Amino acid sequence: MGHDHGAPATTASAAHRRRLAVVLGLTVAVAAAEVAGAVVSGSLALLADAGHMATDALGIGLALGAVSLAQRPARGRRTFGWQRAEILAAVANGLLLVAVAGYVVVEAVRRIGDPPEIDSGVVLAVAAVGLAVNVAGLALLHSGRSTSLAVRGAHLEVLGDALGSIAVLAAAVVVATTGWTPADTVASLLIAALVLPRAWSLLREAVDVLLEAAPRGVDLDEVRAHVLGVEGVVGVHDLHAWTITSGLPVLSAHVVVSDAALADGHGGRVLDALCACLGDHFDVPHCTFQLEAETHAGHEAPVHE
Repeated sequence: MGHDHGAPATTASAAHRRRLAVVLGLTVAVAAAEVAGAVVSGSLALLADAGHMATDALGIGLALGAVSLAQRPARGRRTFGWQRAEILAAVANGLLLVAVAGYVVVEAVRRIGDPPEIDSGVVLAVAAVGLAVNVAGLALLHSGRSTSLAVRGAHLEVLGDALGSIAVLAAAVVVATTGWTPADTVASLLIAALVLPRAWSLLREAVDVLLEAAPRGVDLDEVRAHVLGVEGVVGVHDLHAWTITSGLPVLSAHVVVSDAALADGHGGRVLDALCACLGDHFDVPHCTFQLEAETHAGHEAPVHE
């Protein structure tokens, strides 16, 4: 016996699709400007930031595509549609961030002891424009970062871009005022150091979803206690909670109901109480419960014990 509210028509990320598209366009434009600026000025920090932004643009593009795919209706074997595509995009995004950081570190090490000449004026101008665009992107994505993994990933990327632009600006000021060109290499290493922790955080959360770990904020011991507190319930097993995609936690359980409650026809009341409990206390509206009589355990398959 089950209760299923059905998957929502849209995911938590869908509401922010237009803002993601705007941020994608801005990021691509700034990355192109930074590449041109790096070629003209000889700045590794500017090139590192351009590579970082280009990778972020690809990541945002993947997230945007995944969010669009997630809106396709469920059919055939894909009973949840393409909603998990957003999580796969987050994994790809995290891996790309790691690759960019690795390249920057290798190139920075290669330049140690042999720093090239840097045109600090060009670097200052391009980095300043980049910082302004990044601040605009952060404002656009701020409202969706707590509800959507895709938007959170994009917000982290733009935040990293903003910090990278600040590092490039600082390096350009040092080069312009002191002539110490290794400052550019130091800034590029700082950008790499900013990228890696963000990539790790994004990968860890996305992998948790792929491994079907319990959603954050859902304590299964507390869930079990609440289920057992429903009148007529005498036991619960096969309790599972996981996340399909951002904003879509789900839960399933086998709930043992007293024979007296079932005999009196209270199965529907118990089911309604269970669904209300999970929706109100744990914000998990998509639940499926199998109600069982106390005698059912005697012939249940071992996999459900």
